[in-house]
Amino acid sequence: MRIRIIAVGTKMPDWVEAGYAEYAKRMPRDVTVEMVELPLAQRSKNSDIGKAMEKEGEAMLAVIEKGGKDEQVIALDVKGKPWSTEQLAENLAGWKMSGSNYSLLIGGPDGLAPACLALATVKWSLSPLTLPHPLVRILVIEQLYRACTILQNHPYHK
Repeated sequence: MRIRIIAVGTKMPDWVEAGYAEYAKRMPRDVTVEMVELPLAQRSKNSDIGKAMEKEGEAMLAVIEKGGKDEQVIALDVKGKPWSTEQLAENLAGWKMSGSNYSLLIGGPDGLAPACLALATVKWSLSPLTLPHPLVRILVIEQLYRACTILQNHPYHK
């Protein structure tokens, strides 16, 4: 199974890269996780935020389209459904059995484009807090790793 984390933003700080890399290397062989970074749309004081989000959304949709018709889309959104780590593990077990690949969408500073939210079959909230998108990358990969350890009865989760 492949999980692609499609995230707006490039050139992350070293601590983000290191944190993400640490958990990515721990993932089991049967779960391939790829990070796809997309450039942040140009923003200025007088720019139209909606147009910037739309441009980011179009880039995300292009990546998803390349994934094929069996690609399942999960949007990370503050208004989504919160999951416990155990619920994520249950979902991950189902994803593995489905035969599909998954794309997890992380928006930029203004969130996800409406088109991306509309395409998502699931909207997942990590927290009711507004989190910086670089930190979300680390949280997502760590929680995926933790969910895998639960499924393998590994003591990491304890």
